[in-house]
Formats: sequence, structure tokens, C-alpha cells
Amino acid sequence: MKILIIEDEPELNASIASYLRGQGYLCESVFTFAEAQERVETFDYDCVLLDITLQDGSGLDILRSLKQSGKTEGVLIISARHSLDDKVEGLTLGADDYLAKPFHLSELGARVSAIIRRKQFGGNNLVQFGDLVLDTMAHTAKVADKELDLTRKEYQLLLYFACNRGRVLSKNAIAEHLWGEDLGGGVNYDFIYTHIKNLRRKLMDAGTGDHIQSVYGMGYKFSAP
Repeated sequence: MKILIIEDEPELNASIASYLRGQGYLCESVFTFAEAQERVETFDYDCVLLDITLQDGSGLDILRSLKQSGKTEGVLIISARHSLDDKVEGLTLGADDYLAKPFHLSELGARVSAIIRRKQFGGNNLVQFGDLVLDTMAHTAKVADKELDLTRKEYQLLLYFACNRGRVLSKNAIAEHLWGEDLGGGVNYDFIYTHIKNLRRKLMDAGTGDHIQSVYGMGYKFSAP
């Protein structure tokens, strides 16, 4: 799951990113209105953490832009403003939740998780495809109640496929989702092939079948009952 953190306080931004990475999320950080606007226009995220009091613009304008463009990211507003009007305006514009500073990182993490569950999985912690069950809280995958020995990237890849069941995902989309801003230039997609090969083998060894299909010239598709 990929999170965009829009927060102009460097220490707070870094602490949020560190905490959420420890919870298994891929995090990208921006510090200005201009950076945030460019990022949300170019990339897709599972959740956006949005400070509405940026030095060079209002986070509410970013929220408006997201909703006007029809994007479906979950949005959690984080702000030092305690005004009821600010909270009401943010929620009215389409934010999913509002958290006033200062806050505990554990509460932030719980709210992010709840937003993603509502957006992606209808509020459920467990995502099931036949005998394959993903637990989005524990970050585990089981087949017939036996836990699969997946690396963090393999689990993230499986969850990404599950969120996009039946859709063809390009190699570029997979790489960008799993590595984000750490991807760098000159992309070599061999590492994606290796992760998919290993994940496919582990699923088949567990007896759940080959749910990951190669679509020639396009990418990969996850198919499950």
C-alpha cells in the first residue's frame, strides 16, 4: 500500500514516514503545495495524508483537485487547525477523516488502516479468494489456514494484485507502486519478474493454483474465484 505524506514540518513528516514504513507501507514525502500538486496529478496512492496549512498554498485546494479529477485516494487531513469550520469544510470536500495535531502515531496508523480497509476492501480486514486469505492488519497470507512465507515485497505485490483483481497491470505500474520515488531512472524490470516468479511459485507450492497470468506485451493480471 502506497501513502503520500504532504506535511511541511520535516521532523513530523519524517517520523510519520518512519512509523508507517514500519507498518509495511510504502511512503513518499513532499513538503510544499507545488510538490504535492504535481505528485497527485501524476501518480496514484492508496491514502494521502494532507496538511491543510502548507506555507505556499492550502491543502484544501489539493483535496479539491483530487476530487474534481475523479481520483479515489483515501484522504486523511492532518492539521494544527482546531476550527470546526476547517474540519467541516475538509470532510465536505471529500476527505475521509480528520486528525488534529498533536497526535499519537499509533492513532494515525489506525486511521490510515481504517481508510484503506473502507476504500479497498469494504471495511474488512480479511480478503479472500477461494482458499487464499489475506489479512491486511497482520500483513499475512494464508492458504488453507497455513501461512505463506512471503517477503515484505512479495506480500505487497500480492495485495496489489488482489486490489486490482481482473485488471491488467503494466510492469511500470507495478514498479512504481512497489518502489515509488526510490525506483530512480533507468528501470530494469528483471527484479519485477523475479518477485512475480517467486510469488507465483509459493502460491502454487501451497496448492492454491497459479492466479497470476502474464498478458503478452501488456503486463500481468490476477485472476481468482
